[in-house]
Amino acid sequence: MEKLIYLLLATGFLSGFFAGLLLAAKPRLAIELQKIFYAKINWRMEPISMEKEIRNTRIMGIFLIIVTVIGTVIALLRWEKIV
Repeated sequence: MEKLIYLLLATGFLSGFFAGLLLAAKPRLAIELQKIFYAKINWRMEPISMEKEIRNTRIMGIFLIIVTVIGTVIALLRWEKIV
């Protein structure tokens, strides 16, 4: 059971961290992937201001990285107290 929890924690950390890296490093790619997804479900998505969208996407990626790291540290600290 302990290994499963560590595996889930590691998977969550890695997926959140790498998603944040993608958003922060390649915001234009992330926006294009989102546009492709919405086109597949019959929606057209175009940002009003691409510059603002890129800036906001990059900020969201940095925020996701920070939250993922903080959440993982808190989870590990609490886990150590439980075990």
